[in-house]
Amino acid sequence: MKLTELFDNVPDIEIKSLMADSRKKRPDSIFFCVKGMMFDGHRFVEQAIENGARVIVCSEPIPYDHPEVTYIKVKDVNVAFNRVADAFYGYPSHNLLMFGVTGTNGKSSIACIIKDILNDYLPTGYIGTIAIEYGNVKLPPLLTTPDIDDLHGILHDMVSAGIKACALEASSIGIEQGRVDSIDFDVGIFTNLTHDHLDYHGTMENYFQAKKKFFDHLKPDAVAITNADDPYGMKIVKDCPCKVYTYGIDHDADYRVTRYQLLKDRTVFTLRCNGMDYELETNLVAKFNIYNLLAAIAALNLKGISITQMLQHIGHIHQIEGRMERIDEGQPYNVLVDFAHTPDGIEQLCNYAAAITPKTNRIIAITGSAGKRDTAKRPTFGEILDKYADMIILTEDDPRNEKPIDICNEIATGIKKTPYVIIEDRYDAIRQAVEIAEAGDTIIIMGKGDEKFIYREFGREPYEGDDVIARDVVKKFGMIQEGEEKHEAE
Repeated sequence: MKLTELFDNVPDIEIKSLMADSRKKRPDSIFFCVKGMMFDGHRFVEQAIENGARVIVCSEPIPYDHPEVTYIKVKDVNVAFNRVADAFYGYPSHNLLMFGVTGTNGKSSIACIIKDILNDYLPTGYIGTIAIEYGNVKLPPLLTTPDIDDLHGILHDMVSAGIKACALEASSIGIEQGRVDSIDFDVGIFTNLTHDHLDYHGTMENYFQAKKKFFDHLKPDAVAITNADDPYGMKIVKDCPCKVYTYGIDHDADYRVTRYQLLKDRTVFTLRCNGMDYELETNLVAKFNIYNLLAAIAALNLKGISITQMLQHIGHIHQIEGRMERIDEGQPYNVLVDFAHTPDGIEQLCNYAAAITPKTNRIIAITGSAGKRDTAKRPTFGEILDKYADMIILTEDDPRNEKPIDICNEIATGIKKTPYVIIEDRYDAIRQAVEIAEAGDTIIIMGKGDEKFIYREFGREPYEGDDVIARDVVKKFGMIQEGEEKHEAE
């Protein structure tokens, strides 16, 4: 693409790529001096030029000049980056039915459910914490919400592959940093808002305002779908420029569950919408998954798929990797793996564990907390586990440059009555839980889900994922029959 197609009063040169990371080799590229969480792109212009940048887009003066390089000064680099990326990649989101999901918990599940159901009607992609998926393509995740260039590039690839719709997770940091400002959303969904990312946002009010920007920027002919039961649900769509619809259980809503029954392997419930009652059964479990399913049903119904059309799909939602995943290898105790890493997420999971575990049996909980991230929530984790669990195993979870034992000890300050042990190695922690479990117990493994890495001081280290490890450990060390005594593995 010619630079003259992207900016006025510039040389007529060919642009082959865009870049915001000066370390990447991108010949004939435009480098955008983005100010991120830790680094300011203005400081890395020289490196960007060495790696192929022919154009520099900046908002501050650059202290050196290369005659062969074009410098374009703008008021806001992010605004320019969004506009240029959208044009450079052919306005891909305008050619897709775009669903954006934001909130503290449930983003991945809702986006994956939308993809799962809609894919039978329209080829649908997904971008988020779990993966990047479309057609036969499945790629490792980047950020929950990828950077501007990556995001538009992925959407362009989806359009080129014949994809017609996409469900995208919109994180609060991604929204705050303007990564989705030029995405043409048709549907915006709000899940809930609870304590998370306060290391970045500082206060819950700032966190809320970041999420609200997403709805404030929706186009007039889009639809906003919000959780009527969440304290922030109606506040977040105040002044929203498009039509608003609601879902919920405890409050009146456009899509409301009036009755439900939680079972170990499924959920049955009654959905009321448009004056009609529908009796539904899903393989998803736990109350929070009712909310996730409700949000997806509302979004798809508002985009033309009837409730009756969805009935056949709702009963057989594909397992969402690492999200309330039941590990079933025939063992006589429950093993649940979930990405829960916030106080609300952990409490919701514990609530469900309590509902399916006989009073005479135990809940064995395994968790940690990420290093260099929102340290204030660590004692709260301990308090929640203290309320529900009968045995707690504290372990590592993306420690980065902190010592896992120090993080575990901070969590333990919230534990007052429940026995706990610290096992730093995550595999060994899961193995210990399996080895002490008896028939009827429930093991809940929280934090990593299906993630294939652990962040350490030196960066990412490969990790199999809690789901894979739990399945392996159960098969190797936990295959007892009901009524047998458990013996320590040799």
